[in-house]
Amino acid sequence: MNNTASVNALIAFYEDLSPVSVARFPEFYADDAFFKDPFNEVRGVVSIQGIFTHMFRQLSAPRFVVRERVLAENGALLVWEMHFRRVLARGGGEAQVIRGASHLKFDAAGKVVWHRDYWDAAEELYEKLSGIGWLMRFLKKRLAA
Repeated sequence: MNNTASVNALIAFYEDLSPVSVARFPEFYADDAFFKDPFNEVRGVVSIQGIFTHMFRQLSAPRFVVRERVLAENGALLVWEMHFRRVLARGGGEAQVIRGASHLKFDAAGKVVWHRDYWDAAEELYEKLSGIGWLMRFLKKRLAA
């Protein structure tokens, strides 16, 4: 199966994702799709939509930029950046970026059935938090070769 069209459509969807377009997940994901990232593990397109709805409540102006794609017969790997500001920060907060990758598998209809996000929560998130960031940076330096 050639999934180039499905991957291109999915990238366009993510790069234009908004609180309103979260409703469109069923166009791209199978009803019983699996999703996992460092904080969530869910099954079902409704649960996946819930994760992204929550993201829009927690972050200001989140947006995805896909930097690379690797296509396989029934899947793809997308290398991406998520740009955002923390909602609770004063003045909208400092601009932040999380860099990660998504491993995707598609069904015969070209819908995502398996989505696993890989990104380093310690480096990309915890080190930047004022409360525990110093501890994470200390541990990283201490454990480095």
